[in-house]
Amino acid sequence: MLRTFRGVCERPSLRSVKKTRPLNLLTKIKTLRHVRPAPEPDLPDVAHAVAIIMDGNARWARKRGLPIAAGHRAGTKALRRTVEASIDLGVDSLAVYAFSTENWNRPPDEVELLMEIFTETIERELPDLVRQGVRTRFIGRRDRAPDALQQRMAALEAETERNRTLDLWIAFDYGGRAEIVDAANRAVAGGREVDEGTFATYLNAPDMPDPDLLIRTSGELRISNFLLWQLAYAELVFVDTLWPDFGVDQLRAAIDNYASRRRRFGGR
Repeated sequence: MLRTFRGVCERPSLRSVKKTRPLNLLTKIKTLRHVRPAPEPDLPDVAHAVAIIMDGNARWARKRGLPIAAGHRAGTKALRRTVEASIDLGVDSLAVYAFSTENWNRPPDEVELLMEIFTETIERELPDLVRQGVRTRFIGRRDRAPDALQQRMAALEAETERNRTLDLWIAFDYGGRAEIVDAANRAVAGGREVDEGTFATYLNAPDMPDPDLLIRTSGELRISNFLLWQLAYAELVFVDTLWPDFGVDQLRAAIDNYASRRRRFGGR
């Protein structure tokens, strides 16, 4: 750098260069030496609220040369194992995807069979669920289910209402988008401004905790319109095991996987 002084071309002195040289970078480096990263959040001890997409009944049956009905009935036994394992592993809330709004598009014979199996399962499991302290709630529509099944649902909820060992949420004729649309319509009809907290009160089951962990069986990598609002910050675990083969070992492995992750909820 040159400058002219009284008509003479001069070089600035080293002192003047030092004075004009910016020190921002050096200052930042010195400052960063004293900056410490924010402490990592503690690892979670257990997934208190778990959701499961129970997938793979038909594939399980086909692999064994069995009718699809056999796969669905084997799936009900897997649910029983999983409920008992959840209690042993300290889970407080278990939500399972039993029948979606899209499942009505399956062949009529299979849909009719599923309705029969649901009814049989409730009749068979009711006494044990009561004894084990499981409170059962159904989320989704019921008006399209056969009358006999609707009656069994209501009876199961009534019989287990005071149980507190585990909350079992069974999503039947359920779709996440439909739930959000229905909640929005209820909020509009209520005539008040809503935020996330108040909007959640219009969902199908406002007292159901948001899942900490979502598990999907059968190797599929999607959430298939299940609990779209509630799964916003859930940890996702996908396993290759077909649902009828799922049990305590697979559930424990998924929960251990969850326990190794740090949940930041968008922060650092």
